[in-house]
Amino acid sequence: MFKKIKKHIRLKLSVLYENRIGTFFFKQSGFCPCCEQDVLFVARNSWLRDHFKCSNCGCIPRERALMQTIKNYYPNWGELFIHESSPGKRGHSVLLQAKAKHYVETQFFPEASLGSYVNGVRHEDLEQQTFDDETFDLVVTSDVMEHIYEPKKAFQEIYRTLKPGGAHIFSVPIINKHKKTQRWATKNPDGSPEFLFEPEWHGNPVDKKGSPVTFHWGYDIKDFIETHTGADCEIVYIDDLKYGIRAEYIEIIVMKKPL
Repeated sequence: MFKKIKKHIRLKLSVLYENRIGTFFFKQSGFCPCCEQDVLFVARNSWLRDHFKCSNCGCIPRERALMQTIKNYYPNWGELFIHESSPGKRGHSVLLQAKAKHYVETQFFPEASLGSYVNGVRHEDLEQQTFDDETFDLVVTSDVMEHIYEPKKAFQEIYRTLKPGGAHIFSVPIINKHKKTQRWATKNPDGSPEFLFEPEWHGNPVDKKGSPVTFHWGYDIKDFIETHTGADCEIVYIDDLKYGIRAEYIEIIVMKKPL
């Protein structure tokens, strides 16, 4: 009995020690959906969403979940016409750029004219796109829709550019879960954010100052999308360590245009 108590105390002290000095460590072998290699997934921080990385390509769980969802729903993705808005230089974006035959990257450059090119990259505003109707089989965004000021317009525009049977597949942090979605910021006349709560910024691949968080979405995002677009919407949750998919706010949303 005394030995069990001592062991319990040692374990408790070990947890306290690790929390105090930040020595969290977790690893798992598996197959990476983004670099398509047998790899080791490693985290040295308990916030797995940003730190549970592929040892080969450095991708993180939401990127693997997004790519795996694309593969599950559209196994012929390499042949499809794909628009990715605001891709980074890692994860699913690298694979799509390398193997999708009809891939278009766009970024948001506030000072550029819609549809113009900045350093070889097309400028598009998701709320008012210049693409023709029914251009794409897939639209992909990764943690973009929490930075849109007018999501109704953005989802409607994405829906317009999808071919029948096509889908917008995207990650977005479902911060509010079962609570109602909250608008977090509005836009001032000069284009700057007017935060309604504590200011929040996330990284932006083309802007060092980052992107303001404009919405804290809840699961009611599904109803929002279906109401404003007519799409069939599904929230996909993957928790599968063999693909290195385990983290906070890991939901992927599939917004599909009916045939």
